Amino acid sequence: MRQEEKKTIHAAIIGAVLFLLIQIFRTPLGNIEDKDMLSALYLIIGCCNVAFAFAIFAQGWLFFANRLSKARLYTSALFLGVCILDFLHTLSFAGIPAISSYINAEQSLWLLTFSRLASALGILLIFSRADKPVAAADKYKVFRFSFMMILAALAVFIFGYMIAPWISGYLWVSGLQHLTDLVVLFVYLLAVGLIVYPGKVDKSASLLIIIRSLIFFALGQVFFMNPLSLGEMDHLFGMFSSGVAYYLLLKGVYRLTIEEPFQENEEAEARINYLAYHDDLTGLPNRRRLKQRMEEIVIQGEQDKSRGFAALVIMNINHFKNINDSLGHYAGDLLLQLVSKRIGNDVKLNEELYSMGADEFAFLMSDRTGVENCLIRADELLKLFETPVELESGEYHISLSLGMSIYPGDGDTAEQLIQNADTAVHNAKDQGVEIRRYIPAMQMKAKERLKLENDLRRALERDEFYLVYQPQVQLDSEEIVGMEALLRWNHPKRGLVSPVDFIPIAEESGLIVPIGEWVLKTACLQNKNWQNAGYRPICVSINLSMRQFLQPNLAGKIDAILKDIGLDPCYVDLEITESMTLDKETAFDQLNRLKRLGVFISIDDFGTGYSSLHYLKDMPIDRLKIDRSFVSEVMEDSNNAAIVSTITSMAHHLKLKVTAEGVENKEQLQFLRQQHCHEAQGYLFSKPIKAAEFELFFLKSSLGMPS
Repeated sequence: MRQEEKKTIHAAIIGAVLFLLIQIFRTPLGNIEDKDMLSALYLIIGCCNVAFAFAIFAQGWLFFANRLSKARLYTSALFLGVCILDFLHTLSFAGIPAISSYINAEQSLWLLTFSRLASALGILLIFSRADKPVAAADKYKVFRFSFMMILAALAVFIFGYMIAPWISGYLWVSGLQHLTDLVVLFVYLLAVGLIVYPGKVDKSASLLIIIRSLIFFALGQVFFMNPLSLGEMDHLFGMFSSGVAYYLLLKGVYRLTIEEPFQENEEAEARINYLAYHDDLTGLPNRRRLKQRMEEIVIQGEQDKSRGFAALVIMNINHFKNINDSLGHYAGDLLLQLVSKRIGNDVKLNEELYSMGADEFAFLMSDRTGVENCLIRADELLKLFETPVELESGEYHISLSLGMSIYPGDGDTAEQLIQNADTAVHNAKDQGVEIRRYIPAMQMKAKERLKLENDLRRALERDEFYLVYQPQVQLDSEEIVGMEALLRWNHPKRGLVSPVDFIPIAEESGLIVPIGEWVLKTACLQNKNWQNAGYRPICVSINLSMRQFLQPNLAGKIDAILKDIGLDPCYVDLEITESMTLDKETAFDQLNRLKRLGVFISIDDFGTGYSSLHYLKDMPIDRLKIDRSFVSEVMEDSNNAAIVSTITSMAHHLKLKVTAEGVENKEQLQFLRQQHCHEAQGYLFSKPIKAAEFELFFLKSSLGMPS
């Protein structure tokens, strides 16, 4: 842009200097007597001008005709007319017999005036406005209009030629021509001003070439403004200046409407191509590019069997969702960038890092000497994150799970190798280990998991779920004061499927939401039916999943269910886990809405999550449930005993009830009584049983009947 600005300034200076020099040396130049030579020069320069004008027309008519813009199309149509008028003027003014016998030199100056006026007005209107693309069909409309204007100009000229004998002697005719010349000069200068106007946006460097052409058009017009006879140098210099202007305009229009848009298209295509093969957040090559690279490795391996091993490692950030949920997506994006940078800085020869999207990365190692070497390098990648990652809100320790597939051996195609490494990393996360290499059994397990998910989707409509109930006993009175409703799945072919197997799948797939709603309705309806049967009312505890808890309309759904069933909310206890309260603001808002319904709220598996004691004192909750992992070894492990004692004491101070889970023997029961634990549940009292058994053994017993 600056270079073009300098050229434009230089053009203005050169034009001014040229005009001054010609004025200084006007007398010796005017003494040139060889009129034939001057006529020949005029004819040559004029024909060059016509050629330039025709070239401006041709590049709009012929080049990239399917990708026209207004500037190129209108300029092309304009200079078709200018080309014709200039051609007639040049031939007649130079004295070519076939033309000069019809149009004399004086009359030809009017053709020149028409030509300059048309070019001045056209350039002003075209280039003082923002350029826009036009349809190819518009080309014929514009050129039809151009032909009509050319015919109209010639008609005006012929009419003037016919009445010339009657008006040639009048002074006002000469004055009109001088006035028109001044208007043309003014329009050229006005066009320069409007194009360079500071308020104009999106100015292109190519517009400065247009401005340079206008400067030389104006210079040529200054030379033409004096009505000098053939043989005077002013007209010759005017024609020469116009030739420079035509050339610059041709160049400017080409760059502005053809070259620059083509470069922009190339840059846009390059950008699209880059985005197609790179991750926008981290700038790393993406999964599509990895597939291409793996295909190259497979082809090279087939051609050269002596090549070393290639290992593909898929890396997944553990608990990344917790970062997103608690700190926000901005922090999550920043973490991904920091992780990619830390790994990227450690990339060595024959190693490549890729982004797989979300929280996954791929690390490709080629030309390795053996599998053991690949595993050692993978372990080095894990050690990169022994130091914490620093986010804006503080330092965070993160860990990775790695899955590896080796070529050759773990797949014959790029897609297989990527899929198998992905299967391995999910297996590592499921097993709670840092790194796993792919084995075929993992694929079988993944297929089994997929089939289980498909069966799970149909389980609700096929009525394959049922609930079991485990009693909750008040330790002081040994009365049944509540029950926990637990979900079970009776698969038509597999039989009973453990909740450990299907609950995580339901969570990941989102099926836990409709399943959880079914559990809530079924448990509340069962409790209401028992109350209607005359049994003493007790509370039913129902577990909420994370996905359920995060529903903004959860309180409204529960309220509608309870009203539809007719169950008092005080007989419903909703159990959440500590991890659900990680996002304090969202959790507290949801808990307050639930409490306004009148239900009880418990924190399940307390002691295994992330609850802050500072938050705990403000939470609208009623009960803590001590996780079974602490209770089961309370008599053997003094640390567990201390934890149970501390939780119980803390709950008393916070005026919360305490329920111990997993009570299996009397020694544990006695210890819990000594700690003043309020309630307990576990196999010592009963395993989870079906509704009919619960009614028979607990509700109909002396402890369960109304007093």
